[in-house]
Amino acid sequence: MGLNDTPSANRVHIGFFGRRNAGKSSIVNAVTGQDLAVVSDIKGTTTDPVYKSMELLPLGPVMIIDTPGFDDEGTLGELRIRKTKQVLNKTDIAVLVVDASEGLSDYDRDLLKLFQEKQINYIVVFNKTDLLQAHEMPKENEIYVSAVNKEGITELKEMISKQATTDDMKLQIVGDLIHPSDFVVLVTPIDKAAPKGRLILPQQQTIRDILETDATAIVVKEFELRETLDNLGKKPSLVITDSQVFAKVSADTPVDIPLTSFSILMARYKGLLETAIKGVAAIEHLKDGDTVLIAEGCTHHRQCDDIGSVKIPRWLKNYTGKQINIKTTSGTEFPDDLSPYALIIHCGGCMLNEREVKYRMKCAKDQNVPITNYGITIAYMQGILKRSLEIFPHLLNEIED
Repeated sequence: MGLNDTPSANRVHIGFFGRRNAGKSSIVNAVTGQDLAVVSDIKGTTTDPVYKSMELLPLGPVMIIDTPGFDDEGTLGELRIRKTKQVLNKTDIAVLVVDASEGLSDYDRDLLKLFQEKQINYIVVFNKTDLLQAHEMPKENEIYVSAVNKEGITELKEMISKQATTDDMKLQIVGDLIHPSDFVVLVTPIDKAAPKGRLILPQQQTIRDILETDATAIVVKEFELRETLDNLGKKPSLVITDSQVFAKVSADTPVDIPLTSFSILMARYKGLLETAIKGVAAIEHLKDGDTVLIAEGCTHHRQCDDIGSVKIPRWLKNYTGKQINIKTTSGTEFPDDLSPYALIIHCGGCMLNEREVKYRMKCAKDQNVPITNYGITIAYMQGILKRSLEIFPHLLNEIED
């Protein structure tokens, strides 16, 4: 991914749902102006959710998701329906496609109920108006269209755009904590899990945010930090570090310079920070035989000293002195039943959009399972969490002594 690309997690996620053969894929193709989805008269052609990052005018960068038919049958059908429900956890705007000649079915009503339960903005699209003599007046969030002759497609795009307007899109990673002309030092060990020649996504996004604030980003590796601070000639307003080198960076950063981590900033950006600070105290209560879930939002090639599957489990066992079972999940996997776990430690979530991070957090809260994240866990076990949260004084009293 280049610095000019909008990360998929920051794109508005638009999911297209409906029964088999309602014309979902035809609508997707008409809205995007591209043949993104396979179209066929055979029911159930779309067998897995199809994701496509693109620019959708007048909205801008979006993630389009075409889903399998919600009325699918048999064992495979159940699997597809489960995947469709998983898609809802990351959907910002849902588009329900209905065959106008048949009207709303029980399956469609079930989907509408799911949209409402998950508080997702939605539009009901009655497709195939070319087959109708006449139709009723659409309600506020309904529209009649024909994917075949492109009737109503421009109006549908405008409706989607209006549903997406939200102040939440103005969230900043670090820009609201710094001022123009500030120096910000970023400590970025070269991550073996990142593709060669690239920085990992939170580092890219933070640099971009600093530059957009008209501040100066100074990027160093952990062994260059002390010398850089000595030679700067101006005190930086903030040092941001990768969690894996938190202890060294804390030792090398004078106490009068604020310090935090990419992971803590990402937790705030995704709406997880306060819950994660409360959740981390569960480490103190872990017992022999407890199971901890370590959940990653992306899939990457695991390294020999991988942060999620190797380092955190090792640090946890050393810190607690307990025999703890570790379960790891990655990508779109996230268990429905969280009852086997005494604690969930989630990654920074840079590849997940805010809605999915909040969904996972809500699942944990609803099932009374504490949830935290990598950076907060590491800072806590290394005794530097308070220091790393001093830039958010209102959260300091959430930490258990």
